[in-house]
Amino acid sequence: MTTSGRASVHVKAPGKINVFLKVGAIDDTGYHDVAIAYQAVSLYEDVRATLADDFSVEVTGSVELSRVPLDGGNIAIKAARLLAARTGHAGGVHIRIEKHVPVTGGMGGGSADAAATLVACDALWGTELPRDEMLELARKLGADVPFAFTGGTAIGTGRGDELSPALAQGTFHWVLALADFGLSTPAVYAELDEHRRRHALDIFPADPRPSVDAAVLHALRAGDPHMLAEALHNDLQAPALHLEPSLADVLELGEQNGALAGIVSGSGPTVAFLTADVDSALELQVALSASRLNVVRATGPVHGARIVGD
Repeated sequence: MTTSGRASVHVKAPGKINVFLKVGAIDDTGYHDVAIAYQAVSLYEDVRATLADDFSVEVTGSVELSRVPLDGGNIAIKAARLLAARTGHAGGVHIRIEKHVPVTGGMGGGSADAAATLVACDALWGTELPRDEMLELARKLGADVPFAFTGGTAIGTGRGDELSPALAQGTFHWVLALADFGLSTPAVYAELDEHRRRHALDIFPADPRPSVDAAVLHALRAGDPHMLAEALHNDLQAPALHLEPSLADVLELGEQNGALAGIVSGSGPTVAFLTADVDSALELQVALSASRLNVVRATGPVHGARIVGD
């Protein structure tokens, strides 16, 4: 059994905001192609991997955890087993996750856990898998996992896992309103499909191969939050609001209190507010907290899954 000689490895991986998400028409397999502009933000999952004979996981954190599986259904366990199978590693691992990205919150917390576990186990076991093979394993685990691995700002096409880097200057300041409930991604997509069926005579048919608007790329390249606020878009926002109408009140409250714009992150229910600068973010955080919302500040873009020293 090859190991690195380390007793444990600590990796941080970021959550993400989809600053742009267009969903293509449903295909014959029941899937949609998407076009996403991802930004990794400074809300991190902490994953510690320790050598063990078998595979196990424990989870703590600052978010609601009741929906996190603690058996082989946990995506971190799946990631560790996948790496072991690919590399022929004979041992196991104990994975300790400290979660700060909301569970089923549309910010890719599970994907961050998977990416962090791949990086941590590769270092712990000394398997030294090449980067392109790590990304291949990431794709097998889920559409958002490759981005949690790379971080920064990127365009995702296909299922969202075909990544190309996007130039982004400066720092964007976000205030995130975290819900105390989750939204099922399949349920939100199903609601989108149903909405499109209901209104087939009134709306343009979905593009089977969507793309990211040039205005988004220009705003990111310029590092201009005002420009980006004008370009934010999420096809899943309307179905998420239909399933959880209370999110409309959250969006309105943020925009009344100084946000440049608000957007449901991914399939929700996290609502991300873009602000002009750090002072505006602080003011918005105070205002939303006073309204009894659970809010955190974050900045982006940040790096992807990375080993850190304790």
